[in-house]
Amino acid sequence: MQIHFIAIGGSAMHNLAMALHAKGYQITGSDDTIFEPSKSRLEAKGLLPKEFGWFPEKIITKLDAVVLGMHAKADNPELLKAQELSVKIYSYPEFLYEQSKHKTRVVIGGSHGKTTITSMILHVMHYHEKEVDYMVGAQLEGFDTMVHLTEENDFIVLEGDEYLSSPIDRRPKFHLYKPNIALLSGIAWDHINVFPTMENYVEQFETFLTCMSNAAIMVYNEEDPIVKKVVEKSDKHMKRYPYQLPKHEIIDGKTHLETNEGPMPIEIFGNHNLSNLAGAKWICQHMGVDEDEFYEAIATFKGASKRLEKIAESKGKVAYKDFAHSPSKVRATTTAVATQYSTRKTIACLELHTYSSLNAEFLKEYENALDAADEAIVFYSPDAVAIKKLEAVSEQQIFEAFKRNDLKVFTDPEGFKKHLFNMNFDNSALLLMSSGNYGGLDFDEVRTLIHN
Repeated sequence: MQIHFIAIGGSAMHNLAMALHAKGYQITGSDDTIFEPSKSRLEAKGLLPKEFGWFPEKIITKLDAVVLGMHAKADNPELLKAQELSVKIYSYPEFLYEQSKHKTRVVIGGSHGKTTITSMILHVMHYHEKEVDYMVGAQLEGFDTMVHLTEENDFIVLEGDEYLSSPIDRRPKFHLYKPNIALLSGIAWDHINVFPTMENYVEQFETFLTCMSNAAIMVYNEEDPIVKKVVEKSDKHMKRYPYQLPKHEIIDGKTHLETNEGPMPIEIFGNHNLSNLAGAKWICQHMGVDEDEFYEAIATFKGASKRLEKIAESKGKVAYKDFAHSPSKVRATTTAVATQYSTRKTIACLELHTYSSLNAEFLKEYENALDAADEAIVFYSPDAVAIKKLEAVSEQQIFEAFKRNDLKVFTDPEGFKKHLFNMNFDNSALLLMSSGNYGGLDFDEVRTLIHN
């Protein structure tokens, strides 16, 4: 097959392009700019466009399909040419469904935890040498790409994102996968630029259930009240399997999971991660991995990239990086570190970087999100607010939103860095939460700071 990618440089898009290339497809693509690591990875496979920009002449009638990325706009010249020539156009999730419609589709959904749960499942399958197709939102240790597609594998594990499918398809991605087995980890309002109210956001998860295959399996976190209500009130014909936080204890700074064989030390920590583990166990059991096999494999799981990722450790000092940005994730991640390192000072740094987190109305959702930390710092860039064409956010609004009198707020990258590098990290745990980089913070310098 000959496939053209419009906006091939995206994180998900370039991984799909490489997966199809490995499958023997002819792949071409375009983008107006491509950043690392996508650029080098595409170049290594011979898939990097010769020049940046949009070139309608690349769209020809002999193309089997065009895959349209979210980065492109509805008036993209290549998209308009494809529409004019009646070339088949797929969104990213639509094309994944086409590649997997004859497989058993396992879809992991939820406002938080879906990347970690998907990663756990893939780690267990990889450990036991069970081959599955997959799409996950983070680079995993031991895996070359974030997307893997074959003709022969029976299962495909898909991270079910609720964001929109493409510029011309406003359906959430996870509505298109039609799962045979699904999981819902939690529901907390997010993507407010697309889903303006909590009620509207919850509706997307209710619709997700209606999109499941008949007699499907639903694994769900019954300790999340919204998830519990959505799943248990649904009249969809499905088998329901609730899960809860597993029993565990922290011994000398190490989390031990209670199993039939006694306490088992694991690499991850935090109630949210342990809850994710319980959900992953149910999914793996439905995929043919028994409980003992699951525990054997999960003991070596160190976490997904940028999800409570330990970046440095020395005597009495440790630093973690986390992708957390929504209020529920920030609260859970901060609490996890403070609990795990209860005898140390917890220093939590949060960058407000996304459309939602920089929205003045949404800010109040962050109330008490950093309370578990001994010291709390918030960084945001007024330039980022302007770029997103949002109303200006003041430092006073940040203070009022977080409801923390000793909160430190920085809007200048150099000011934030100077404050951070002048802190005393003896007997402390540093947590850096952001989907950005604090205006250019060098994490290698942070590592050096902790090791000194």
